[in-house]
Amino acid sequence: MEKKKSSLLNGKWVAKGNFDVTFLLIVLALLITGLVMLFSAGYSYAYYKYDNSLHFIIRQGIFAVIGVTAMLFISKINYNYFRIFALLGMGVSLFLLLIVFVLPQWKEGFYRWIAIGSFTFQPSEIAKIAIVLFYAWACEKWEKEIKKDWKFALYFGAVAIVFAGLVALENHLSGAVLMAAISVAMLYLGGFNKWWFIFGVGAVMALIIFFVANPDLLKEYAGERIVAWLDKDYDPRGARWQTNQSLNAIGSGGFLGQGLGESKQKHLYVSEPQNDFIFAIVCEELGFVGATAIILLFALLVWRGFVIAMNCRSKFGALLSMGIVFQVGIQTILNILVVTDTIPNTGISLPFFSYGGTSLVMLLAEMGMVLSVSRASNLKK
Repeated sequence: MEKKKSSLLNGKWVAKGNFDVTFLLIVLALLITGLVMLFSAGYSYAYYKYDNSLHFIIRQGIFAVIGVTAMLFISKINYNYFRIFALLGMGVSLFLLLIVFVLPQWKEGFYRWIAIGSFTFQPSEIAKIAIVLFYAWACEKWEKEIKKDWKFALYFGAVAIVFAGLVALENHLSGAVLMAAISVAMLYLGGFNKWWFIFGVGAVMALIIFFVANPDLLKEYAGERIVAWLDKDYDPRGARWQTNQSLNAIGSGGFLGQGLGESKQKHLYVSEPQNDFIFAIVCEELGFVGATAIILLFALLVWRGFVIAMNCRSKFGALLSMGIVFQVGIQTILNILVVTDTIPNTGISLPFFSYGGTSLVMLLAEMGMVLSVSRASNLKK
């Protein structure tokens, strides 16, 4: 015990070495591009709702500064100390996911947010990183056991079901799908038998297909969105409105786009264009070329995160880095699939782009964790 205390006092919690500049530059490129597009997509709606065109960009800019500061600070922490938050984070996020049901509803019928005065946040944002930390820690701790003992598959599977289930009960289906996807990916990357992975993917897909085939079993808002996705002529002024306007925006963008700031659909056609459907405005203003460049930036982020992970000295650090960038990657894919009407409108944000201060700070903090891992990775920086 004395040795642990002395190591902390001696500053061993401070990470040694340089972080990966390539990863940092990709993060900053996405952040800056996201802020520019947020201002462009949101200024008209901000003026309509708040009588201030700068409302969204000022708030998001403040949180971006806080987030970058947090990212750089966290990048200086020895990633091995993140293990402390493996169980603590799970406990805190579980408590928040439960307490949201007994607090006054922030929006009628939805339990996604906890409001403290004018400050609001979604417990699911904390749960996403908590579950990555937990699985990274657990898969390292029981590395040998998970390959042999089927009970560990049941135990870790139950953790995923509980967290995804609670998020689903918050009327946040996209968050539940994302949580399930992160869990399955972490267990596969952690070394579980591939047949358990196949079973997990199969179970998730079977559940999705079941509810798509039986939308009446879901709550009204969710079932209606699935019906609207299946029937393109369904309620064009209601359930299909946002998706139809999104497709109009994407189509009008063409190859090179209408030009930055020149979107027409953001003028109260696409509902709250600064949020989940911001990518539609990206396509309209920057066209196929600009949208592809942004997708490539996200792909580079995931690739570099995996490069950092593959050169890490510990399984925990490798899984942590892979889990975080996989989360960003799958969330980006789901958002683009929603915006292009490839899957039902489930309400999922685009990382670095969609408006939301607390989620941006959490995201940049996660990027700081990857940078911390990169300091100890055996790769050319």
